[in-house]
Amino acid sequence: MVRVMNNENVSIIKMYGEILTDKEYITNPAIARDEEINKMILALITPDKSALLVGKPGIGKTALVEGLAYRIKKDEVPPILRGWKIIKINVPALLGKIIVNGVEVSKIQLLLSELDNVEKTILFIDEVHLLVSKNNLVDVDFANMLKPYLDRGRILMIGATTSEEYEEYILRDRAFVRRFIKIDVAESQGEDVVKILMGTTPKFEKLMGIKLNYSDFFKEKIFTWLVKYTSEYKRIYEVQSRYPDICLTIISSAFSYAVFEGAPSVTMKHIYLAMKNTGAIYEDSKEKAIAEFKEIFRDVLLKEGIDPDKI
Repeated sequence: MVRVMNNENVSIIKMYGEILTDKEYITNPAIARDEEINKMILALITPDKSALLVGKPGIGKTALVEGLAYRIKKDEVPPILRGWKIIKINVPALLGKIIVNGVEVSKIQLLLSELDNVEKTILFIDEVHLLVSKNNLVDVDFANMLKPYLDRGRILMIGATTSEEYEEYILRDRAFVRRFIKIDVAESQGEDVVKILMGTTPKFEKLMGIKLNYSDFFKEKIFTWLVKYTSEYKRIYEVQSRYPDICLTIISSAFSYAVFEGAPSVTMKHIYLAMKNTGAIYEDSKEKAIAEFKEIFRDVLLKEGIDPDKI
């Protein structure tokens, strides 16, 4: 249990929150998601309502909220949201108590006290279903206690949950449902996933300090093939996330292989290794895909000193 000395110095937001509008974004975190972000903005500026993002795991719900934070930083939001900040808080981090001046105090109660002095703030609560789940450890009705702060208009809220947990928990609480405008977040597909990969690669390059030194035309060819390689029925069920996350994981692994061996740039060999060693694709699908990879990119592999028939 965390021990602190003075109640005045306790900030649950600083201890357990992340201010998304203070982050430095190398690239847009929510490429090809303008429609969902616009729906989220409309929900937030609707009186007495909050935004609820619902979709399968790994499809980019958090990235959508980061995309809104990115827009706020760039002053690309309606005037009513300019200057607002977004604070991400995970409900599990709020469970339990901390010791303040020798007394056990609920983290949630401290957060609510802190919100009395907060203005122009959007709370992003991931796993929001835990606020209404009967099997969680939340010992107060946080959802109901938060309502007065939302009603004042000084604080807005975005919740995120999976489709399954929305149906199992949230739909049972009609009062809770009425506070939200539901935004269905679908899995990105095809060309949109390629756009996301193209737009996110500079982020990997900056973070890893190494380049994917191919033309945009050739990168698009690689990514288009990768999207095909990782389509839904080739994935091992629930082992890894969906589009775009599964593709982003493979690309980031390619960067890791290059950095590991001290290579001057990411090459087709590193992309091959990342694909060959992923645990998210069925082995038979992987074998067919890798055989196709060797044929499609044979000329480039040979140019880079790699014999496709020996890898």
